[in-house]
Amino acid sequence: MNPLRVGVIGTGHLGALHAKLYSQIPAVRLIGVFDIDQAHSAKQAAEFGVKAFEKLDDLLENVDAVSIATSTQSHYDVAMQVAGRGIHLLIEKPITTTIEQARELTDLAEKKGLKLQVGHIERFNPAILALEPYKINPLFIESHRLAQFNPRGSDVAVVLDLMIHDIDLILSLVKSNVTRIDANGVAVISDTPDIANARLQFENGCVANVTASRISQNKMRKMRLFQNDAYISIDFAQGLAEVFRLVDENTPDIKPTMMLGKIDQGRHKRMIVYEQPEVHEVNALKYELELFVKAVQSGVEPPVTGRDGLRALEVAQEILMKIEDQKTKAVK
Repeated sequence: MNPLRVGVIGTGHLGALHAKLYSQIPAVRLIGVFDIDQAHSAKQAAEFGVKAFEKLDDLLENVDAVSIATSTQSHYDVAMQVAGRGIHLLIEKPITTTIEQARELTDLAEKKGLKLQVGHIERFNPAILALEPYKINPLFIESHRLAQFNPRGSDVAVVLDLMIHDIDLILSLVKSNVTRIDANGVAVISDTPDIANARLQFENGCVANVTASRISQNKMRKMRLFQNDAYISIDFAQGLAEVFRLVDENTPDIKPTMMLGKIDQGRHKRMIVYEQPEVHEVNALKYELELFVKAVQSGVEPPVTGRDGLRALEVAQEILMKIEDQKTKAVK
């Protein structure tokens, strides 16, 4: 199979990482990069030994697929040009700024038979991958994603910058429709909410309490899942998952990290076991790019589709609408 000819659009922090990692994937031939800041584009191109294209059209004439790592506001315009040319695309989150844009883009990609993957990188966090052997059926979820202020990403609300990571993950884990959203948020440094909290209620009864802040002193990226038979703690920063679960005393092949006790109530005695799932060293972004390349070359569905990105954006936008409603009520 011939290497996939790939280009990177946007050579900021994320775009530079995309270019670097593509150059390390054997199934890829990195053709070049494009950025409206041509001096920066040339610098990145020189580092990876590829061409810095002065025009986007010229790059698109020479590639089979691209990564789009431009500013969020430009995602739609760039992605529509790419899809319009029949080129597969991985687009960083959020997919676009508006729901209408996301629908139009996903419709176009599907019409042209293109692979459209959205860069929700936490799907590939080693801690999440370690939980694949477990049956996940949460009834309550609590997540905190706190960061110190960084101008990069502050062009959009914290809901679209940080919280959307957890929104996408929660939607992928719960697999049920959202029936109600309540939310509050405050703009402190930027012109859009810098800290926000949302409560999501799902059709199957699950409730998720989600907090995101980009004005915190200490960083935190944690999620806790509670279900009938288990409590699961996920630390994205450390790439660590911990599982506390109830099992019948006679369950075969139990090999817990630690036995914490027994519960004698009910017809069956149950044991409380602690497990720390084996975590493999994974470069989450590189793995994400490898799966995108595989989707294009093998014709399989990307792990995070355009429809997934659209659904996460729909929830995020409703959260922002609820925050605005609360702000209007406070003024009255």
